[in-house]
Amino acid sequence: MGKMTDCERMLRTFLHKDTDRAPIYDKPWASTIKRWHREGMPAGMDWRDYFDVDKVEWIDADISPRYECRVLEETDRYTISTTPWGVTLKNFKEEDSTPEFIDFTIVTEEEWRQAKQAMTPSPDRINWDYLKENYPKWRADNRWVQANFWFGFDVTHSWMVGTETLLIALIEEPEWVMDMFNTYLDMSIAQFDMVWDAGYRFDSIFWWDDMGYKNTPFFSNAMYRELLAPVHKRAVDWAHNKGIYAHLHSCGDIMPLMPDVAATGIDALNPIEIKAGMDIAELKDKYGKTLVLHGGINAALWDKHDQIVMEVEKNIPLLNKDGGYIFSSDHSVPSSVSLEAFRDIIDRVKRLTAR
Repeated sequence: MGKMTDCERMLRTFLHKDTDRAPIYDKPWASTIKRWHREGMPAGMDWRDYFDVDKVEWIDADISPRYECRVLEETDRYTISTTPWGVTLKNFKEEDSTPEFIDFTIVTEEEWRQAKQAMTPSPDRINWDYLKENYPKWRADNRWVQANFWFGFDVTHSWMVGTETLLIALIEEPEWVMDMFNTYLDMSIAQFDMVWDAGYRFDSIFWWDDMGYKNTPFFSNAMYRELLAPVHKRAVDWAHNKGIYAHLHSCGDIMPLMPDVAATGIDALNPIEIKAGMDIAELKDKYGKTLVLHGGINAALWDKHDQIVMEVEKNIPLLNKDGGYIFSSDHSVPSSVSLEAFRDIIDRVKRLTAR
């Protein structure tokens, strides 16, 4: 089979048709890319070109309440600042560090109602100059383009109200929760309708909605079906009505939720977190004919090259059987991975999935 473009390869994967090889779509840390440059990757070169892997480009939109962003404190080690979502964050200056969530403006339904008034669609929430400059290059290069939606359980608890507040509200104030979920989605749809109507087409929508942690979801199937699944389905239906695909990212173990998640009609699932308890054999058996599996390689093994080689050699043939698979780790590529180690893995994936 001749070499396909990135867009052809991704499209045929979503259609569960033969490809020249599985698409490869992962996310190295910034410090990982710096390491690779130090180890011989040419300066200024896109890592995706160096390894000859697939290019997936993103279109973003701001749907926040646009709270004022202020720096409250800065030291040599960290900065404490506020976000457009009203969250106070402590951002450490070490590369690829995780921020600490210190405080939240919105912790009651009344505070949400005030924030919601500021969440109104407008053209200035889109970076049109960025699209004008880059979109023609993406299409000329036959890259896959996705729209990054922002809605659901994960981003609501982490970026607006806090985990404890939302978990309690799921039980005690479900109407408030559903209003937040739906408002986020309404904003995403309104903004990306503007993008679409302006002639900028995308091939899929993608959203982050981590619904699990180690060995269990955050909530029951009944709660998912009542509060969140209708919002997921509405996003899927919007995408399908435009003839494009719906790609869900959900970290953690969501195996118990999978029958209901699949019933929303999503087209692809990422990252299939093995280290949290996801079962790739069961997923492939039950959903492999209709659901694209994206990920499923244990990121905890990246710095143990012999072990991750074994993981790749064992799991890729299963995940890629009959197609419908996109390679990535079940999280990202940390800076413990050398240039040569990553090249070896990519070469193996190409060999194992070639047709």
